[in-house]
This record gives sequence, C-alpha cells and structure tokens, in this order.
Amino acid sequence: MTMKDKTVLVTGANRGIGQALAAAALARGARRVFAGTRQSLPYRDDRVIPLSLDITSAAQIQAAAGQVDSLDMLINNAGIALPDDLTDPAALERHLAVNLFGTHAVTQAFLPAVTRARGAIVNILSVNALAPLPFIIPAYSVSKAAMFSLTQSLRARVAGHGVRVHAVLPGPVDTEMIRGFDIPKASPESVALAIFDAIERGEEEIFPDPASAPIAAQWRDSAAKLLERQLSQVPPISS
Repeated sequence: MTMKDKTVLVTGANRGIGQALAAAALARGARRVFAGTRQSLPYRDDRVIPLSLDITSAAQIQAAAGQVDSLDMLINNAGIALPDDLTDPAALERHLAVNLFGTHAVTQAFLPAVTRARGAIVNILSVNALAPLPFIIPAYSVSKAAMFSLTQSLRARVAGHGVRVHAVLPGPVDTEMIRGFDIPKASPESVALAIFDAIERGEEEIFPDPASAPIAAQWRDSAAKLLERQLSQVPPISS
C-alpha cells in the first residue's frame, strides 16, 4: 500500500511519532488525514481533519467513527509510558487501559471501514513488546507485549478479508515519553518515513530505527515467527 490518495487516521497525532506520521502521510500524497487527539487541534493543511479522540472514551470513539465515512489505514499510535516497579496494580491497569484496551476499542470501531477498503491497520508498539525494561517501565512493557499478541491474532483473523495488520517495534525514539533517558534516540520523522517504506514493502513486523533494525532479519526467520504462522492456520473449534 502506498499513501497516494489514501485516507488515514492517526491516533495520538498531536506530538512525537503520531505527528510525524501524519506529516509523512501528507507528504506522500494522502488525500485525507484524520488527526485523533484528546483535544481537537487546528491544522493549517485542509487535508487534515481534527478528531477529538481519547482512546479510553467509548463515547469519543463512537463519535469519531461516525465522522469517518471511509478509511484506508488506521494507525494506532496513542499510548502512555510511565515508570513503575510492578508493586502498584493501578499502574498496570492504567497502561493496559490505554495501550491495550483503548487500542482494541479504536480498532473495533474502525475495522468495518478499513475492511471495506481492504486496507491496513498499523499498531505502534515497541521493542519492549519482545523484551521488557523491568527496572524502568515494566507495566508499559507488559501492555505492549499484550498488544503485540493482539496484533498477531487480529492479523490472522482479518487476512481473509484483504486487511493487512502491521506491528511497528521501534527502539528509543526522541519523544516526550523518554526525553529524560540519556540514550541514543531516533527522530520521530525518520521513524515515520521508515514505517511507510516498510508498509509499502509489505513487512508485517517493522523495525524502523537503528536500534531495532538489527532484529528484523533475525525475527523473520525466528522460532516465534514460525510458530505464529503455524498457529494462524489452526482452524476454529466447531461448536
């Protein structure tokens, strides 16, 4: 899929990777970009349609879905990453509420439109979906691992309808979430460009930055990827 003349929805489009993805989609010729943010923001480009979209609000999700008549690509980018030590269940619940259940709710609301377009769903995850940062953001890591599993299951279930599902697994990116970390970070703009390049190549798992890129070749031939392919062929149990 290329962005030319496509309609795209990006959640968490007000900053970081989400903002860069919206800009990159426009630069690649998107016909319309729905910019989902908790509070609607004005944009100078007439191709951008602001949407009030708190992904933990069922009412806002339903209202946003009613404003989108057609959709070629849903990019689930909105999320949170807060430090914790796994001692407070509320921290885990908060991460799951946003990163897992919020993303799932948005996907279910817009899946009919994406299916009609035989389009794509792009879930922005993290390399911490594969291995956690247990002493810094373990609850975030848990939520992203759960979202990766959901992404793989959704991929298998909608493939027969012509819908592609991509998992983006970046390393450190220079956003507000990790601005205080003294580590090398990729720019959101470079990550956005790499994501769209990988989508055009049809990559299911996308490793869009220097820190994550070395994983890509190993992942495609890994036991985990092989097992995903095998299990996706197991038919449903008849009632």
